[in-house]
Amino acid sequence: MLERFEQIGREARDALARVQTVQQLEQYRLDYLSRKGLLMGILSEVGKLPPDQKKAGGQLANQIKNEITAAFEALRVQLESSKGPTGPIEDVTLPGKPVWCGKSHIITQTVDELVELFGRMGFDVVYGPEVENEWHNFIALNIPPEHPARDPLDNFYIDEKRLLRSQTSTIQIRVMETRKLPIRVVAPGRVYRPDTVDATHMYMFHQIEALVVDEGISMVDLKTSIDQFIHAFFGAGTVWRFRPSFFPFTEPSCEIDLLWSDRTGKQEWMEVGGCGMVDPNVFNAVGIDSEKYTGWAFGFGIERLAMRKYGITDIRLLFENDLRFLRQF
Repeated sequence: MLERFEQIGREARDALARVQTVQQLEQYRLDYLSRKGLLMGILSEVGKLPPDQKKAGGQLANQIKNEITAAFEALRVQLESSKGPTGPIEDVTLPGKPVWCGKSHIITQTVDELVELFGRMGFDVVYGPEVENEWHNFIALNIPPEHPARDPLDNFYIDEKRLLRSQTSTIQIRVMETRKLPIRVVAPGRVYRPDTVDATHMYMFHQIEALVVDEGISMVDLKTSIDQFIHAFFGAGTVWRFRPSFFPFTEPSCEIDLLWSDRTGKQEWMEVGGCGMVDPNVFNAVGIDSEKYTGWAFGFGIERLAMRKYGITDIRLLFENDLRFLRQF
């Protein structure tokens, strides 16, 4: 029996000498040092020895166990201190994996830039409801019932008295009804018109309108403000013009055109908005003394401003949500 103990000890030492990895060491522990391993088994065999051999057998079994355990622990420390990465090796010289970060839509970027620009010019920002009544959308803006702009075919009516607003001028009426004079505000937002969709028209688009009301306001103030805005937004070399027009809520009225070049180099005038001096009938509708106060207003199509600034030739590109297009901005 003592010879068997020595044979198991030699086998355990030889097996430990062949261990080269942490995984092999764990398997060795299970085979030899666990509760059911061979070295623990020889300790249980001591009790089966004759009485005169028990002492020598116990000493031999403990000696073998202690030697193997000490060698096992030394090898474990050595392997764990020298082991490399357990996962796949990463080549740090390879290019990194791109991480796509979200950002605002080009229209949102343009709105934010406009609001910040007009804020520097001293304008407050105001908002209003997109579902409006006829008073704010038409009547207070000096648009009579027989005016073609009120035709049901040219508006998105919800019922006989309510519709999706066709212009952000409705916010100007709400401001003049509730704010004390003087007034200096801009109003961005979505508007809705059943236009035929093409390269420059959409049934839903965005506008930003400005309103100034005070004593002594003139057309000179209007032109100066638009000139400052256009050159700040598009650059000092931008060419623009006033073109006489008609709007029921302003008198006199003008269209605002920008000279722009598409990506082929072709130049043409693009209408981006309308403007004018506030009609006295609008002041009378909201209870402002038109003999004492004057004011001006303008409205720009935000999509057209973005198209002019970034050389976009088709408004539909802004709404198709094609990431190949949107990632450019």
